Amino acid sequence: MPVLQSTLNDADPAYLANREALERQVAAINEQLAIVNGGGGPKYVERHRKRGKMLARERIEALLDPDSPFLEISALAAYGSEFPVGAGVVVGVGVVEGVECLITANDPTLRGGASNPYTFKKSIRAAEIARENRLPVIALTESGGADLPTQSEIFIPGGRSFRDITNASAMGIPQVSIVFGNSTAGGAYVPGMSDYVVMIKERSKVFLGGPPLVKMATGEDSDDESLGGAEMHARISGLADYFAVDEMDGIRLGRQVIKRINHRKKGPGRRGPGRPPKYDPDQLLGIPSADPKVPFDPREVIARVVDDSDFDEFKPLYGTSLVTGWAEIHGYPIGILANHRGVLFSEESEKAAQFIQLANQIDTPLVFLQNTTGYMVGKEFEQRGIIKDGAKMINAVSNSQVPHLTIHMGASYGAGNYGMCGRAYGPRFLFAWPNAKTAVMGPAQLAGVMSIVARQSAESMGKPFDEDADASMRQLVEEQIERESLAMFMSGKLYDDGIIDPRDTRTVLGMCLSVIDNQPIAGTRGYGVFRM
Repeated sequence: MPVLQSTLNDADPAYLANREALERQVAAINEQLAIVNGGGGPKYVERHRKRGKMLARERIEALLDPDSPFLEISALAAYGSEFPVGAGVVVGVGVVEGVECLITANDPTLRGGASNPYTFKKSIRAAEIARENRLPVIALTESGGADLPTQSEIFIPGGRSFRDITNASAMGIPQVSIVFGNSTAGGAYVPGMSDYVVMIKERSKVFLGGPPLVKMATGEDSDDESLGGAEMHARISGLADYFAVDEMDGIRLGRQVIKRINHRKKGPGRRGPGRPPKYDPDQLLGIPSADPKVPFDPREVIARVVDDSDFDEFKPLYGTSLVTGWAEIHGYPIGILANHRGVLFSEESEKAAQFIQLANQIDTPLVFLQNTTGYMVGKEFEQRGIIKDGAKMINAVSNSQVPHLTIHMGASYGAGNYGMCGRAYGPRFLFAWPNAKTAVMGPAQLAGVMSIVARQSAESMGKPFDEDADASMRQLVEEQIERESLAMFMSGKLYDDGIIDPRDTRTVLGMCLSVIDNQPIAGTRGYGVFRM
């Protein structure tokens, strides 16, 4: 077997320095996640508990099969914005009655579960994941509707979330709503458009307009129960399909629904149980370079992620800045493209295009391990055809129909982000390591380009060039780009599906491959024009 041979020395000072740097970054991420897990804070959590209610994450835990994992999506959504980190909703993939489901849960301890612009971005991404992978959806609903001060930003795009529910239902993807509290105004359409609705006695409140709005609009006096209570909807309106006596009973009924939907995976399945790697995944903390300008060998990563560290490398002597080859993760066959020395030359581009075509011919998912500074520039490389060769790679990625999974494990700059299947190229899932950086180019390069352009502009107009102002500008631009390229900044904008501990990479990829296996995998046999 082509088992990778690791040359890692975990006593090497460079390894120890890398590990220390990444441990700090992992700790910073965990600190933010702890804040997210704390919901609206002790005051609002305590008030919620005094009402006899479970927290959003407790509801998810009770819903999931015992001891089964939960792959959370976009946990740091809205980081760096004016809105709460996490966007007031928990989203992820978990197993219910043996079925992988897409689960969403409003967090009522954060502004009553009201939806802000990032809530809708996160919900739309969740619907996309469910649709692409044919995952049943379970919505644990308790929301006060739209965050009214930001209605101009959410009213129009918010309508898409309801469209997504009905479109998924038309595709035969079950939509289940368990209503734990208020579901008012636009929020009422979540259960209203779901296939199955569970409501809870004296807890669920579902109406387009609450008593104050009804009074203002019609002059009618009403109360919550008669207007939108669970018993009314179960006995009179017919909106409730199941009537629960308490929260745990509602979760039981939701699990019962999933048990009866006759869900079956339609993918090719695993080739075997999937043996663990021969090398310790804990060492992944010391492999990525603390300095993004210093490359590292992705084979050391692959050896700690794939089954039995067994990797059949493709074209190992050609285009050596890109490592390509075949492996399995938890028994699922995959093709891997991993950046080595960062820069993509013509040879790497052609190698990648051919490899992607081969993966599509044999219907095999692709995993992209990104650590790239982009395509090579310079007169020699332009004359050799880097544009058309890079275009071949991007053509192949764009038209590939097998599922793609992407891990940002270092730099992700320029068009290299595109060729290595960044967010814009529709990977089924995209996760980042805490050290990842994403931007159009490195901070120093971007500031330098702006300085050169400004200098040339001044010369062309015959004006003196202000060196002090230029130095100040370069410093400010570098600081801005550095800040905006960091993993937490990008994750806050939902440009990935979450930041993961590198040691969890194998587990995360395994869960994603299992999700992908819900439907058949078929590669494309046709591409756009490859420029020769």
